[in-house]
Amino acid sequence: MKERSFASLPVFLVDDEESVLRASAAVLQSAGVANIRTVNDSRELLPALERQPASAVLLDLFMPHVTGNKLLPDIVHLYPEVPVIVMTAALDIETAVRSMKEGAFDYLVKPVEESRLVASVRHALEVHSLRRQMGVLKRYLLSDCLQDNEAFAGIVTNSRKMRALFQYLEAVAVSAEPVLISGETGAGKEMFAHALHKLSGLSGQFVQVNVAGLDDTLFSDTLFGHRKGAFTGADQARAGLIAQAAGGTLFLDEIGDLSMASQVKLLRLLQEHMYYPLGSDVASPSDARVVCATNCNLAQMMRQQQFRSDLFFRLSVHQVEVPPLRQHKEDIPLLLQHFLDESAASINKAAPEPSNELLTLLANYHFPGNVRELRAMVFNAMALHRAGPVLAMDSFRQAIQKQQKTGAENPEAESSEGLPILIPGRFPTLDEVEEAMVSEALKRAKGNQGVAATLLGLSRPALNRRLARRALPPET
Repeated sequence: MKERSFASLPVFLVDDEESVLRASAAVLQSAGVANIRTVNDSRELLPALERQPASAVLLDLFMPHVTGNKLLPDIVHLYPEVPVIVMTAALDIETAVRSMKEGAFDYLVKPVEESRLVASVRHALEVHSLRRQMGVLKRYLLSDCLQDNEAFAGIVTNSRKMRALFQYLEAVAVSAEPVLISGETGAGKEMFAHALHKLSGLSGQFVQVNVAGLDDTLFSDTLFGHRKGAFTGADQARAGLIAQAAGGTLFLDEIGDLSMASQVKLLRLLQEHMYYPLGSDVASPSDARVVCATNCNLAQMMRQQQFRSDLFFRLSVHQVEVPPLRQHKEDIPLLLQHFLDESAASINKAAPEPSNELLTLLANYHFPGNVRELRAMVFNAMALHRAGPVLAMDSFRQAIQKQQKTGAENPEAESSEGLPILIPGRFPTLDEVEEAMVSEALKRAKGNQGVAATLLGLSRPALNRRLARRALPPET
């Protein structure tokens, strides 16, 4: 059975005074803690917890029937993952120390300041979330199983590395904390965000926005919305994307491109779970789960003061790094067949078979555009394919050679393989370098001269001429 989303677990308020229950509930609800259960008869608490798991309990110590002093050790014993915040009118150091020794998470003295109450409950919810995630993650690591394979149906893979990420996603999906998904362009970050939303069990929508290119005003209007008359042309009030994502997931793509001013507003949203629509002085609560994605190195940007450190640490409570395709090349045949079937169906053609030569060529390519690049190659090849049971390779060779030339002209282009050949000792001659490169290309191509020529950026005849020169006896 799927774990219940932490956001759906209620906070229990236990007090025999109705006025205290109403006031505390109102303060927490205004701060964005929406799911609250009140209990005015202490005898009903343990049966209620048995029926409905809690994310935190606020417990008065001095109540008729069953006192909080009696309930505290029982709750800690039966529900060790649930933080218990003790509230009492008695400013007694001895009572406070005894409560903390018996397992109380915090000790609040009535009347409690609103900011102190909200801060304590939020901290308790974060701790509860982490405790539950540790238990879930331990179970997944020990069992090596997935509970919801359907959530990952859109991600085509047989890779153990990818499966480990799936297990981690299942473990953190039930958390209300932000998730930061990083990875190169085309690696599949958006698909991971969709899978995370499905796993969370949240009833709200998955709402996506690409924040790249949004200035601060447009960012605020897009996310927070505006009131009528907030600016010239604002003839009607408009709800922002946060309101649309209520009870669901707000996915912010390209978060590394967010301006510094907008970073401050996002940080405030994550810390306070509140936001201000443009033109409004009244804060609105938010219960949307925030998921961010980036192909930038945010840690490096933070060190260069291009990204706020407080926002970085807030976003990176849970981090998922989607590996580039070159790090799970065992998936290339599976992905190739998947995209062949998909592209063939889109143009009402029968899917041809990929040749072993094509598989060898793709296995030796570093795919700077990752899965998205492979998909584009396959769809282009299918559009050009005319007849025959075997998929033609010409378009693949042309795409790879074009990218290799572009990469060679770009000094910042990443070299995923490092130096292909290392020759120790004296500096090699050009003839020796050519000999080594040709030999290495043939080795990687498993002797296939067509694939080797593509890896070297040569035509097949040009490679043949070089091979012929190697076979000639030296001149006397």
